[in-house]
Amino acid sequence: MNTQRIALVLGATGGIGGEVARQLAARGWWVKALQRNLDDLQSPDPRFEWLRGDAMVEQDVVSAAQGASLIVHAVNPAGYHNWAGLVLPMIDNSIAAARASGARILLPGTVYNYGPDVFPVWSETAPQNPTTRKGAIRVELERRLQVAAGEGVRSLIVRSGDYFGSSHANTWFASGLVKPGQRLRTIRYPGKPGIGHQWAYMPDVALTMLRLLEQEERLETFATFHMRGHWDAEGTRMVSSILRMGADPHVTTRAFPWWAIPLIAPFSEMFRELEEMRYLWRQPLRMDNQKLVSVLGHEPHTPWDEAVRATLVSMGCISRPVKR
Repeated sequence: MNTQRIALVLGATGGIGGEVARQLAARGWWVKALQRNLDDLQSPDPRFEWLRGDAMVEQDVVSAAQGASLIVHAVNPAGYHNWAGLVLPMIDNSIAAARASGARILLPGTVYNYGPDVFPVWSETAPQNPTTRKGAIRVELERRLQVAAGEGVRSLIVRSGDYFGSSHANTWFASGLVKPGQRLRTIRYPGKPGIGHQWAYMPDVALTMLRLLEQEERLETFATFHMRGHWDAEGTRMVSSILRMGADPHVTTRAFPWWAIPLIAPFSEMFRELEEMRYLWRQPLRMDNQKLVSVLGHEPHTPWDEAVRATLVSMGCISRPVKR
C-alpha cells in the first residue's frame, strides 16, 4: 500500500513556492507542480511531477489536486500585474480543489493586509485595515479562506517579512538592493537608517511551514502564524551583511531612487505598485511570533551572514568559496 504523501504546488518555479516544493520532496513527499507553459521551462526540477495546467482554470487545479493532502498556493501575478483580476480567482480555484480533495491549503502571507494603525509590532489577531489596493485584495483572499474553513476547508497562513534567499522571486532584495547575475557593485537600499525592517530568509520560511504542517493535530481549521525572521532594528544590518559577504571595498551603497518612481509610474504598472507600497519602508514594522514559538518551541533561523552569502551566491553576485 502506497502511503506517500502528495502535495500540489502552485508556483513551484517561484521563490517561496520552489523552496517549499524542494523541502517537501526532501522529506519524502510526492510533489506535483502545476505549470501553464511547460515547454518554456528551463531545467525543470526532476524531483517533481510536472503537470500542464493553469491556476486560473478551476478544473485544472481540481484535477491536479486529486489524491493530495496539501495544496501550496504560492502563485502570484508576475510583476504585480493585474492583481484585481487574477489573485482572487486563483484562490477560489485552490479552495475548490481543497474542498474536493480534502487537502489543507498552505498560503505564504504578506504584510500588505495591515495598515499603519497596528505598527510597529502586531500579532495574528491585529485588525486588518489596509491602505492599499493590494492590501485590500489580500484581506479579501484570506476572508475567503476563513469562510471556507466554516465548510471544513483547512488552511495555514504563515506571514513573514520581505523575502530573500533566491533569484527566482520578485523581491526587494533581488530587484532593488542588488542585481541578479551581476557582480556586486552597488547596493540600493529603499529605507533609511534608524527605520527597522523585517526580512525573511526563504529556506527558514519553508522549514517553518513544514514544521507547522507536522503539527496538524494542533492546527486550527483556519490557522495563521507570524514569523520574526531577520529583524534589522536600525535599517543598516542587511546592507552591512551584504558588504561583508561581498568583501569588495569598491562596492558602494546608495539610497533607492524613490524620486524617480512617480515619473515612471504612469507608464509602468509595476512601478505604480511599488510606489503604493513605499509606506512599508517609512516606518518600522515587525511581527510578533509568540504564537509560532508556542507551537514549535523555536523559530528556524539561519544566521544573518550565512543567509546573505547563500543568497548572493545563488544570484550570481559573488562566487562560491573554494573548498580546501
